[in-house]
Amino acid sequence: MTSGLPEMRASDAERERVAEVLREAVAEGRLDMEEFDQRLDAVYKARTHGELEPLVRDLPVPGTGPVASVASLASPGSSGTPVSWRARIGGPATSRGGFAFWSGFGRKGTWTVGHRFTAFAMMGGGEIDLREARFEERDTLIRCFTIMGGIAVTVPPGLDVNVKGVGFMGGFGDLTNQSSEPVAPDSPRVTITGFALMGGVGVERKITRAEKQRLKEARKQEKLARKAEADRKELD
Repeated sequence: MTSGLPEMRASDAERERVAEVLREAVAEGRLDMEEFDQRLDAVYKARTHGELEPLVRDLPVPGTGPVASVASLASPGSSGTPVSWRARIGGPATSRGGFAFWSGFGRKGTWTVGHRFTAFAMMGGGEIDLREARFEERDTLIRCFTIMGGIAVTVPPGLDVNVKGVGFMGGFGDLTNQSSEPVAPDSPRVTITGFALMGGVGVERKITRAEKQRLKEARKQEKLARKAEADRKELD
C-alpha cells in the first residue's frame, strides 16, 4: 500500500508517527530490537514519503487491522491516532457564528461547525479551533470580519484549507504554508474568507497540546529504549 505521493517531502510529525508504529510493533512482538533499530534509524534519515513507506508497509496501524501507510498516518487526532475524516462529517451544527464587541468568543474542543459560519469581532477577539471539530457538511465556508479586533483560526494537519480574505490597514494571514503536511484525501474542504479593518485574522496549522505531549513522551520512551538496548549489548 502506498500513499500515492512518494516524492512528497516528509514532515517531522510524519516521521514521529511512523516511529510510533515501529514502537507498537516491537511491543507486540512483530519486530525484534535489531530490526527496530535499523528501521528507526532509517525513519529519521528519510526525506520523502517514498522512503518512509517501506518501513511500515508490513505493519498495521496501532489499534487497527489494516496495514499502515504514510497517508493513513498523516493526520493525527488529539490522542495520536489517525483521523477518520469521514466520521467527522455530518450531524447538526452546534454553532453557526461568533460575535465579539469589546469582548471575546471561543469555539474549540469538540463542536460541530455549520456549513456556513460567520464570525465578527469589533475591538475584541475570537478563537475558532477546528482541530477537534466536526463538520455539518464536507464543504464549509467560514467568514471572518474584524474591525480593530482579531480572530484566530487554528486548523489541524491534513485539513483542506483555502484562505481568501482581505486586510485593509490590517492583515488577513494564511499561515497554513508553514506545514508540509499533505491534505488528507477524505478531508472536509474549508474556505476561510472575510475582511479585516485595522485588525487581523490569522490562520495557523497546529497539532493539539495532547498530541505534542504524546510526541514528547514518545521521544522519551525512544531514548530509554535505545539506552536499554545499548546497555544490553554492552553486557553481551
